[in-house]
This record gives sequence, structure tokens and C-alpha cells, in this order.
Amino acid sequence: MQELIFEDHYKKLGLEIFSDENLETINGNKFKYDIKILFVPQGYELSVDFNHYKISTPSLFFLTSQHLKIEKGKETSTLLYYNRDFYCIQIHDKEVACDGLLFHNVFEIPFVELTEIETSVIRGLFQNIKDELQWKDSSAEEMIRTYVKQMIIRATRNWKKQHLNNDAVKIPGSELDIFRDFSRYLEIHFREKHNVADYAELLHIAPKTLTHKFKNLNLDSPNQFIINRILLEAKRLLFYTDKPVKEIAYDLGYEDPAYFNRLFTNKTGSTPSNFKKNYSSGKKYNI
Repeated sequence: MQELIFEDHYKKLGLEIFSDENLETINGNKFKYDIKILFVPQGYELSVDFNHYKISTPSLFFLTSQHLKIEKGKETSTLLYYNRDFYCIQIHDKEVACDGLLFHNVFEIPFVELTEIETSVIRGLFQNIKDELQWKDSSAEEMIRTYVKQMIIRATRNWKKQHLNNDAVKIPGSELDIFRDFSRYLEIHFREKHNVADYAELLHIAPKTLTHKFKNLNLDSPNQFIINRILLEAKRLLFYTDKPVKEIAYDLGYEDPAYFNRLFTNKTGSTPSNFKKNYSSGKKYNI
């Protein structure tokens, strides 16, 4: 396994190369708290949270708090990981406009498919980062940051081409910012803000206006997106931790665990306890 890392005070960025010989490393908790950009060639199979992906087109995955497990893959994949002190997507959002699209996306689309040309460009950017990490020049940090930004900008453009105004996500470009902002606020506040009015206030629009924007585009309601995000976190805590249901309810902002239990059961068809015991697999996607 090849590991290259930059560290300076609180800032950290690393690059690791993976293949079928060392996949167990990426599946552990080593990168749990990092922002991650994962290049996956065709032939891989992996799970992100409760969705399973079978890769037929080289793709980039953008991950923060999701649970990643690579199940199969022979050709080398590349993982770039860094902390917010090295590059904060929120602070730099005006430059790269990726928060709410590549990261923290309410539609839970954590990947971008790459053309042959884009695959070559992305491989080149990873190689540039690798070279900088090996050379350890005094200007390496800023050079690496420019390559990370290029990768994110290119991927954001591709995400928009692939997912806007199509059958999967029907958002016109003129309405994109409000959905990005809703996604970002939801990721920050879903534990304590459970009502559409809370997010409408953050967006400086009326709750009805926010609901109508979603309805006019044939999307799930903002309320459903809020519930989905809460349920996703609940599933993570149930499946990946030993926390009791009551504690999970409190963690997610419900003072009445019985109400949380009913909500989870009503929306998933399974009680939290049964989900923890019986969950086997989620949705499967071929990309």
C-alpha cells in the first residue's frame, strides 16, 4: 500500500492507492472523519450507506459522513482525503459551488460518472497531487489545493450535465441555488430543525413558497426530504453503532422516543429494533 500525506499544524491531506490486495484498509474507520474524493474504475462494487453500486463507468465519489465499503475491485482506485482545515467546502463554496451537489446532496447522489477524456484529466490531477506530496516543496500545499479545486470544479460541471433537467433530477439551472442552500442547511441542522418553516426562515422565503418550488418540479416535498435525512442518520446509528433506540431518538432531536419509534416504523415499515436485527441490503445501482 502506498500512502502519501501532508500535515501542517491542524491541516491534513493524504492520498492512498487501493486494489484488491488492500481494500480492507479503506473499509475501516481510518478515514471516517475526513472529506473524501474516491476515484473508482469500472469493475468495482461498493456500498455507500445503504445503497449498492456496480461500476461500469469510471466514477468519482464525494463523501463526508457516509459509510463506505468497497466489496470488489481489481484495478487500482485512488482515495484523496483531507480535513476541513486543509480545504473547507463551505468556506470556498463561492469558488467551486459544490456544496449541496457533490457533497451534502438531498438526492443522495454521491458520484459523478467520467468520460474517457475526463478520466484522463482526473488521473492527471491525482498524479500531480502525488508528485507534490513526494517532492515536499515549500509551495506544495497551495499547489495541491489548486489541483483539488480543479477536480471539484470539473466534477461539479459534470454533475450538472448528468443530473439537471433530466428524468432523475428536474431542477432548472435558475433554481439550483435554492436547492443547494436547502441541502446545505439540512445537513447542518437536521438534528434540531424538523419543520419546513425552519428551513424557509433560513432561506428567507415563506414556507409555502419553498413547498411550491419543490411541488412545481415534481420533487418530494421539503418535509419528506427532512424526514429522509433524519431516517438516514437513524439507520446509520442503528446499523453502525450500539446506541439504544432511546438514545438515538434523543440524538436526533426527539424528546419523545415513542414518537420517534412510530415515525421510523411508519416510514420504513420496520421498527428501529427490527431494522437493526434484520437489515441486509439497500438499493442497488448500476453506473
